[in-house]
Amino acid sequence: MRAVVQRVFSASVSVDGNTVSSIDEGLLVFLGVGKEDNEATAAKIAKKIAGLRIFRDDNDKMSRSVKDVGGKILLISNFTLYGSVRHGFRPDFMKSATGAVAEPLYEYVISLLNETVECKGGVFGGDMRVKADNNGPVTIIIDTDEL
Repeated sequence: MRAVVQRVFSASVSVDGNTVSSIDEGLLVFLGVGKEDNEATAAKIAKKIAGLRIFRDDNDKMSRSVKDVGGKILLISNFTLYGSVRHGFRPDFMKSATGAVAEPLYEYVISLLNETVECKGGVFGGDMRVKADNNGPVTIIIDTDEL
């Protein structure tokens, strides 16, 4: 799995002009599911996201997690994170999982995150409009192949 994690003051996702989910302070996470991913990789990435210490403490050091600051997570499915432009300019998505594989794993990550901190989702496979008020900006990329 791959995740792009952004520290935000607020974030929201809408479909057809209707807000589906929104959060105040917390993390906006774009999650890509690869063909080889399973519940074990979902557990790895959920643990890493929940534990990321990228919020400032009283000494201005990034040492607090989203839970520590009372924040929330907005998790957005994004198969394009597995897009490869290695052989040209148009991305291929050969390493992206199919919807039948990716959707249950995406939902599983949401359920795992909800064990630690409130996590909301977008609409899997939907044409979503995501808005973010980035904090920093602080953006971290997580790839379970590197954990």
